Amino acid sequence: QVQLVESGGGLVQAGGSLRLSCAASGSASSINVMGWYRQALGKRREMVALFTSGNSLVYADDVKGRFRISRDNATNTVYLQMNSLKPEDTGVYYCHANYRGSNYWGQGTQVTVSS
Repeated sequence: QVQLVESGGGLVQAGGSLRLSCAASGSASSINVMGWYRQALGKRREMVALFTSGNSLVYADDVKGRFRISRDNATNTVYLQMNSLKPEDTGVYYCHANYRGSNYWGQGTQVTVSS
C-alpha cells in the first residue's frame, strides 16, 4: 500500500507561482512512476508532469517551460513548481504513483488562478 499526501495548493493571480508537494508513505521504498495530474471542472483528468520508469520526464505541452517537476528519492517526495500561472491552469491537482503495477492517487489539492 502507498499513501500520497499533497500540499501547496491555493489561490494565486495570473502570472504568479505555486509549489505543490506530494509525500509518499507506506510500503513503497522507491516508486519509479510518480507525478501530477489535474482535473478542471467538467473536464477529464489529464497528465501534467511525471517521472516515468527510467526516470525520464514528461510534461504536457501547455505547461512546458512554465512548470518543473522534481523529486527527492530519499523521502519519496515529488514537487511541482508552477510558474507563470494562467487561469486555465485552475483545477484540482492530483499526485499519482504507480508501484508494482498498481495506481495510487492523492486526495487532490485545489489550484485556482484568478485573472
